[in-house]
Amino acid sequence: MQNVSLFSQIAGASSRTVRIVVDGSPVDVPEHANVAAALLCAGVNVFRHTPVGAAPRAPYCMMGVCFDCLVEIDGLPNQQACMVRVRDGMKVKAMAGARALV
Repeated sequence: MQNVSLFSQIAGASSRTVRIVVDGSPVDVPEHANVAAALLCAGVNVFRHTPVGAAPRAPYCMMGVCFDCLVEIDGLPNQQACMVRVRDGMKVKAMAGARALV
């Protein structure tokens, strides 16, 4: 049986990448991906920690319903990673604790 990751590149899809910075480290990700999918492809499996108990969270629904994929994007906190397309030079940081009201 073939070992295929849930978030691997689809055969025939563009192999072009963009470089984003994740928690200070540069990462090359598929240019067509949303931030959540790109981070998962890059091996990031914790996007934020909950305010009570600091439980790790990662994308659950991948369609903007659950809010488990909240990250800071280019200095703007509380962004749903599954709803934002990556772009070259984007800076992404993990969130910790309660969401701040902006």
